[in-house]
Amino acid sequence: MTAARKLLRVLGVLAAMALLTACDNDRNPGFQGWVEADLIFVSPDEQGRVVKLNVREGDQVEVGTPLYAVDDDLQQADLNQSNATLANAKQTYDRAASLMKTGSGTQANLDSAISALRVAEARVNTSQTRLARRRMNAPIAGTIQQIYFREGETVPAQRPVVSILPPGNMKVRFFVPEPELPKLKVGDEVRVTCDGCADDLTATIYFIATMAEYTPPVIYSLDERSKLVYLIQARPNKPDSLRVGQPVSIFMNGKAP
Repeated sequence: MTAARKLLRVLGVLAAMALLTACDNDRNPGFQGWVEADLIFVSPDEQGRVVKLNVREGDQVEVGTPLYAVDDDLQQADLNQSNATLANAKQTYDRAASLMKTGSGTQANLDSAISALRVAEARVNTSQTRLARRRMNAPIAGTIQQIYFREGETVPAQRPVVSILPPGNMKVRFFVPEPELPKLKVGDEVRVTCDGCADDLTATIYFIATMAEYTPPVIYSLDERSKLVYLIQARPNKPDSLRVGQPVSIFMNGKAP
């Protein structure tokens, strides 16, 4: 091979590489993001031991589906005491009312008996509510995502036993560079793509941050780290097709490469 042919061959390879690089640079990578969800955490009002767990992770639940039960010995004892106090208050009221009818009682004693009766009734209602809340039902329809305490374990007050993911609580979070921000507004529909996902996934923007960030929490491109970006959140049209934590690409006006 002559030197001239070698030179032409090298130049051809370099030209092809330059063309491929240009094509890669022109290819629209979209906005990089990921899938998140707003979980519903179901917690007991008071500390207790889990005595019954009715669901497993992945179960579909409807509103009112039994989720779990926590031991209720203390709440039942409190209700018994409240009922006893209420019975005494009723006797006191009946006696005061009877004395008033015969003229032997005073209005002050009757008023005091009425007040004590009302307080006792309120305490019974409170005790009944505390007892009822030891058995928790699903407050919303969705999928059981995680179980934090099992049967026999003691759960502190206000600590969730299970978490539920309603389908409508799935969201796509992505960051848009400052020059592209004016092209998007709340209510716009964007195209969502990911590995192995269907081709017709879209999402509707419902939130656009008013404060810029220098870098998103997850950096997908080194070229973007020095630019100002804005967080945008959108609700997917098919939430069941996505998984929490899944990386996705977002394209404006439904245009994908």
